[in-house]
Amino acid sequence: MTDTIADATDNHPLGPDTSLLLVDDDGPFLRRLARAMETRGFSVESAESVAEGLAKAKRNPPKYAVVDMRLQDGNGLDVIEAIRERRDDTNVIVLTGYGNIATAVTAVKLGAIDYLAKPADADEVYAALTRKPGEKAEVPENPMSADRVRWEHIQRVYEMCERNVSETARQLNMHRRTLQRILAKRAPR
Repeated sequence: MTDTIADATDNHPLGPDTSLLLVDDDGPFLRRLARAMETRGFSVESAESVAEGLAKAKRNPPKYAVVDMRLQDGNGLDVIEAIRERRDDTNVIVLTGYGNIATAVTAVKLGAIDYLAKPADADEVYAALTRKPGEKAEVPENPMSADRVRWEHIQRVYEMCERNVSETARQLNMHRRTLQRILAKRAPR
């Protein structure tokens, strides 16, 4: 009897360890995503702050994690680092409403396997978490607009300048106040 239970968990699409840590400061979204992931077979723990996410990651490093980039009390990348310090086989997805190439590159360097822009639905999150190594994500149907490409470039230079507005403005040959206005706006579609 025990052998059949072990075989059943080994053949589960998620593997024998279904632990999932969700870190997002949008409470209603977090609860909806947690319920949706539980129905897909995950054992979910939720955190609404960097501090709570760090505590849970240190106490019980998960096999899967979905971490929001910007939280009220800091940067979600800190949670990814804490997970990676304790477990190197975690599938980490970065989820954010402030999607840009520079932060995606930083997230991947820290060990994230994918980067999804909000609003992402549970199916997209599940697909990203369970994607096999080497399996490619689907190509988006709509390419980026020229405004979005410009915004992405500004964000990349801003990250390269370690988020220093004055240095970024110099690098882009742009007035500092103009750059500050651009950085304060949401990403164009």
